[in-house]
Amino acid sequence: MNQTLVQKLTRTKPVDSKSSEHATSSNTLHRSVGLFPLTMIGVGATIGTGIFFTMVEAVPKAGPSVILSFLIAAVTAGLTALCYAELSFRIPASGSSYSFAYATVGEFLAFVMAACLLLEYGLAASAVAIGWSDYLNNFLNNAFGWHIPEMLRSPSIVATATHGIEFRSGHINLPPIILVVLCCLLLIRGAKESATTNAIMVLIKLAILIFFVVVAFTGFDINNFHPFFSPDGVHFTGAAGVTAAAATVFFSFIGLDTVATAGEEVRNPKRNVPVGILAALVIVTIFYMLVAVAAMGAQPARMFAGQEAGLAVILQNVTGHTWPALVLAAGAVVSVFSVTLVTIYGQTRILYAISKDGLISPVFQKVSPRTGAPTRNTLIVCIVVGLVAGFVDATFLWDMVSMGTLTAFSVVSLAVPVMRRKTGPTAEKGFRVPGGPYLVPGLSIAACLYLMFGLSLTTYTVFAIWMSAAVLTYLLYGMRHSRLN
Repeated sequence: MNQTLVQKLTRTKPVDSKSSEHATSSNTLHRSVGLFPLTMIGVGATIGTGIFFTMVEAVPKAGPSVILSFLIAAVTAGLTALCYAELSFRIPASGSSYSFAYATVGEFLAFVMAACLLLEYGLAASAVAIGWSDYLNNFLNNAFGWHIPEMLRSPSIVATATHGIEFRSGHINLPPIILVVLCCLLLIRGAKESATTNAIMVLIKLAILIFFVVVAFTGFDINNFHPFFSPDGVHFTGAAGVTAAAATVFFSFIGLDTVATAGEEVRNPKRNVPVGILAALVIVTIFYMLVAVAAMGAQPARMFAGQEAGLAVILQNVTGHTWPALVLAAGAVVSVFSVTLVTIYGQTRILYAISKDGLISPVFQKVSPRTGAPTRNTLIVCIVVGLVAGFVDATFLWDMVSMGTLTAFSVVSLAVPVMRRKTGPTAEKGFRVPGGPYLVPGLSIAACLYLMFGLSLTTYTVFAIWMSAAVLTYLLYGMRHSRLN
């Protein structure tokens, strides 16, 4: 029967978890990831450059009350994590928000969601890889007294306050390209190997943060928390400072949704994916709060503004030695490697899910029979991520990452009541968002919209162009080639 345009745009993908769990097609991903490495994927994608940079950005806005900002950001992320947990139980498939949207609000919005996720993961991987370049250079300088030449660690396209966009011929940021190549080699070996390696790097990262907390607490001074709210009227005061800092801190929690992208490679996904998301949130929140309290206790709030490698400098000031800063820099190098790895992993699995549904080229769903990884997909993603990281300034990337993430979070929250209505009282028992289908999702959407209002007009303009390209792609290719057509 021919479908009308509206029917095509709103058609939903049936949820068949049994076929998803037991399919044996040659293009099916292998279920090789357990609960612990899955939780570490979430922790690894979340604890990265954010915790090493965010204090420098957030403390000047809120002062010592930045601790409350971390709590607000954690609650906001937690609301969305609860929605992810319920949907990942109902829809244990790759694709994260895209798969959730396809099963609930329809094919067109699912494709729009996919475009948001591709923006989030692709640009986030590039931006994080750029951060790795700075940490690597800092580590080499402290350890060996040698630094990477400027022309080999600076991009060709940069943003300046006085001249706007500048093009610098002969410049290339080589370390991020090397990092992406290393991630690519690891990812094409298979999900199990990548997840295991990531888990090891995450444990090293957490050990480094524990090291920072222990050393920083030796210089703890309760007077650094007075006055608790920022009194600086030039920037923000009182509760306004807490709110402004929360918007900054929130982006340190981006990455929890990466757990849901692994739904088709997880053993017992209906249990492990929801548990993995919530466990990762708890671990991340605990570590962020410990680092925030330790950092504020070891250094007055006025010293954070403009401080490069802030956590490393705090350790150096507390101990009077350079070796603690060297240890922290080494940990940051490992940390950013871990984040880049799992972010690229998430991008490839989203493309895999979209391709399996026929909405983009089938080349993205081809799985290597030897490694069980989507090799061509991974190569394409790494080439794009590497080129952006090597030639574009990170200033262009972060706001677009935020826009894509907040849009994805909003649609996931919207999908919860839709899924509840579709399944009705016959729904299989499992994890459910507490408080009914509207309270938590509604609060999550409100929090995301509030943070989106703080983004620049330029971000909205570029996002509109990207969305227009996505809509054209769907109308010209995806609608006709969809497996539901």
